[in-house]
Amino acid sequence: MVKAPEDEHPVKAFGWAARDNSGTLSPFHFSRRATGEKDVKLKILYCGVCHSDLHSVKNETGKVTYPVLPGHEIAGVVTEVGSQVTKVKVGDKVGVGCMAGSCRSCENCTNDLENQCPKMVLTYRSKYFDGTTTYGGYSDIMVCDEHFIVRWPENMPLDAGCPLLCAGITTYSPLKYFGLDKPGTRVGVVGLGGLGHVGVKLAKAFGAIVTVISTNPDKKEEAIKSLGVDSFLVSSDQDQMMAATGTLDGILDTVSAHHSVQPLLSLLKNNGKLILLGVIPKPLELPVFPLLAGRKIVAGSGIGGMKETQEMIDFAAKHNITADVEVIGMDYINQAMERLEKADVKYRFVIDVAGTLKDA
Repeated sequence: MVKAPEDEHPVKAFGWAARDNSGTLSPFHFSRRATGEKDVKLKILYCGVCHSDLHSVKNETGKVTYPVLPGHEIAGVVTEVGSQVTKVKVGDKVGVGCMAGSCRSCENCTNDLENQCPKMVLTYRSKYFDGTTTYGGYSDIMVCDEHFIVRWPENMPLDAGCPLLCAGITTYSPLKYFGLDKPGTRVGVVGLGGLGHVGVKLAKAFGAIVTVISTNPDKKEEAIKSLGVDSFLVSSDQDQMMAATGTLDGILDTVSAHHSVQPLLSLLKNNGKLILLGVIPKPLELPVFPLLAGRKIVAGSGIGGMKETQEMIDFAAKHNITADVEVIGMDYINQAMERLEKADVKYRFVIDVAGTLKDA
């Protein structure tokens, strides 16, 4: 017999969830597991709103089972720890990102790539090892294996820091892996949204010379004055794009809408790398000749392992990097989703969970 969400586990919990592909979120009672030997229980204080949350509640991937309770940019405070937990203690500030579990024994896991584990468990809309559904951070409490807990730097604000658990690691990991973290490297960032603005800040902290490529010329002043980018290209301006031909070592493409990659490939130097970070719903056309002629690479990258996520948040704290956020109440989430769909936010919504989540 299938148990109702509120009866799956012994610990009562409350949040907001979507029940169908309208994506409308509303109050939702469910349950969390009891704190196991290696588990950490936390009170959720803030949770970022990621574009993938919007994809999920509307079932745009076609793989969603309802109800869906989103949120994988979670910051909170530890309220209970299991008897074998050594990583954190009660009262510590912590984060939980996109993952809640992995097999911990495969080649990927043993190489600190839990995000590439075939049995990786997502923080929400996934099945945990006990067969129950995982629910995310749009809720009051969470229980998580200590391995997937991020220790929170003392000088990192919880509200503006929590989006780094997705947007931060998603841009930090490819900068490191593809060698774009060296001072003087010329890095392009396509799209100045939730991912893009964090990617700009991280690349600048590494000492890169950063170019933003955008369809929106109105973002130029903010990109240069507020984020300190070195140059700005309007992708529809052929003269600008032509003048920048062959100038970039690598490009982080953060756009999640369908678009042409050919103009971006022309911006790369020989041996340059175009790294796709956005979840694009339709297949892209890939012109082969520019790849052959310049020995260029088109690659993809998504989040990172736990070791690298901790490294990222510590690096961000050291360089005073946070996301630019608009803090909202839980009861504003549906309006926030509508605005997110229109890219009407600079640059990340963050829910004040502890301050505004009221049990129905």
